[in-house]
Amino acid sequence: MGMRAGVRWLRLRGAWTDAGMATTEFAMVTLAAAALAAVLYKVVTGGQVSEALRSVIGEALGARY
Repeated sequence: MGMRAGVRWLRLRGAWTDAGMATTEFAMVTLAAAALAAVLYKVVTGGQVSEALRSVIGEALGARY
């Protein structure tokens, strides 16, 4: 039995379902997004980036910090 025939046979018998795939994919994407947000938060609140942002905002507003 070839690979395609085996997969077709499993699907016909109901032994192979993708019922939980959407939930699993959603959970993985949510976890990856949360990890990326945590890394970006650490970078933005770091010393050099924070000072650069204050400088850019200060120049844009015409004020000194």
